[in-house]
Amino acid sequence: MKYKERKRPGFLFGMIDLCTAGTFFLFYFPFVLEKEVNSLFNKKVQPYWLAYILGIPNLFIYTLYWMAKVCEDTNKKAIELGIKSHTSFKHMFWWNILGCFILVGPAIATWGFFKTLDEIERKINEIDEKTTI
Repeated sequence: MKYKERKRPGFLFGMIDLCTAGTFFLFYFPFVLEKEVNSLFNKKVQPYWLAYILGIPNLFIYTLYWMAKVCEDTNKKAIELGIKSHTSFKHMFWWNILGCFILVGPAIATWGFFKTLDEIERKINEIDEKTTI
């Protein structure tokens, strides 16, 4: 699959998501990212909206856990492709939990996820170009 070359502003996305209490990704993830993530990991991840709803009763800890699991899959894919990963389960989880005290922690975690995701997609496109030539 050919991925669109992007350089997503992960830090900005993280700040917007923090300010909107997660509702930004409630709209962004299903319409923009869900198909990409499912394709990258060759599995269907639980929809973000469901993780969001399940997170409401526990102050969004479940939603954070869900996102950290997606980051761990992203980390594994990056390692598999020989790319320096900027995300992991721990990175996403702890920057969101402890990083809230400095307000920009969640944005740093989101930046790492999107940076790694963009690099993975760029690498897959390079591999596809080499194999089709």
